[in-house]
Amino acid sequence: MTGINEKFALVKRNTDEIIGEAELKKILDGKKKPVVYWGTAPTGKPHVGYFLPALKLADLIKAGFHVKILLADLHAALDNTPWTVLEKRYDYYAKIIPLMIQSIGADTKNLEFIKGSDFQLKSEYMFDVLRISSLTSVKGATKAASDVVKLGDNPKLSGLLYPLMQVMDEQYLEVDAQLGGVDQRKIMVLARESLPKLGYKPRVEIMNPMIPGLVGKKMSASDEKTKIDLLDDEKTIGRKLNNAECVSGNPDNGVMAFLKYVIMTIKKDKKEKFVIERPEKYGGNLEYENYEKVEKDFIAKKLHPLDLKNAVVKELIEMLKPIQKKRKELEKLAKKAY
Repeated sequence: MTGINEKFALVKRNTDEIIGEAELKKILDGKKKPVVYWGTAPTGKPHVGYFLPALKLADLIKAGFHVKILLADLHAALDNTPWTVLEKRYDYYAKIIPLMIQSIGADTKNLEFIKGSDFQLKSEYMFDVLRISSLTSVKGATKAASDVVKLGDNPKLSGLLYPLMQVMDEQYLEVDAQLGGVDQRKIMVLARESLPKLGYKPRVEIMNPMIPGLVGKKMSASDEKTKIDLLDDEKTIGRKLNNAECVSGNPDNGVMAFLKYVIMTIKKDKKEKFVIERPEKYGGNLEYENYEKVEKDFIAKKLHPLDLKNAVVKELIEMLKPIQKKRKELEKLAKKAY
C-alpha cells in the first residue's frame, strides 16, 4: 500500500474519532515504519467484542505500522484484579490474544507483545509517573479514569494512578499513536495535554467504537449475558445470541453492531457475501455484499431478527474455530486465572 490517502482511509475506517488527523497524515507520509500500540489489561476474560480492535490493528499493519500490544498486568491490578491471580490472568491473555489476532488473518510479523511490568517498574518510568502526578489534580485523574476504571462508591488511589500510567506508556513504548476504545477518550485527552508539560510530544489518538452488549448497553467481561466468550461452545453461542436484544426494525443493538464492525469488515476484505439461509417458503436465502443493505432490510422488516441471529451464530462459530482448537490448553489456563 503506497498512497498516503489510501493508508489514511484504512486507518480511519471503523473509527469513532481520531485526535490529531493532520499529525497522522504527516506520520504516514514521513515515517517509513510508524509505531502504534493497543493496550489491554488482563481483568475479565476477553470476549468477541475484542475482534473490533483486532481488526483495527490489522488495518494499521496494512497501513505500514509496527504494532505493539501491551498486556498491561499492573493496570489490571490497579483496576481491582487481585494481585494473587495477576500472573495467571496475564498467562491467559498472553495465549488467547495472539490466537484471536491470527484468527482474523492479520499479518503478525509486524506485531510485538509487551508485558507492562517489564518496563513500568523501571526507575525512569516511575519518576515520570510521579512527575505527572504533581501536574494532575485529583479531580482531573478521577475524570480521566471514570469511563475505564471501576471506581465504585469508595474509590481506591490505584484507580487514579491508572490513567497517569497509561499516559506515560505512550512515551515509554516509543509510539507515534495509540489505539483504544471511545471509553479511553478522557485518558487520551489527558495524555495530549500532559506529555508536552513533561517535555514529550503528544501522540495521535485513534478511537474505535464500542460494540454494545447482547443485553444492555455494554459488552462486559464480568457479565456473561452481555457477551460471547472466546471459549463459548456452539450451543452456548446459539443460546446467548438467541436471547440477545434485537427488536425487529431497530438496528441499535449489539447483534447489528457486531455484524457491522466485525463480520461485514471481514467479508468486505475477503470479497465475500454475507449469506442468510432461509427456507424457500420464507423467501429463500438472502445475500448481502455490504452492511448498509442488511440494515435497510432490517429496518424495513424484510429481514427477521431470528434469521439474522442464526446467520451471525454460523459466522461466529467459524471465526472462533482457530481459537477453539486450543480449547484444552486455554481452559486449563482460565481455570487457574478465574
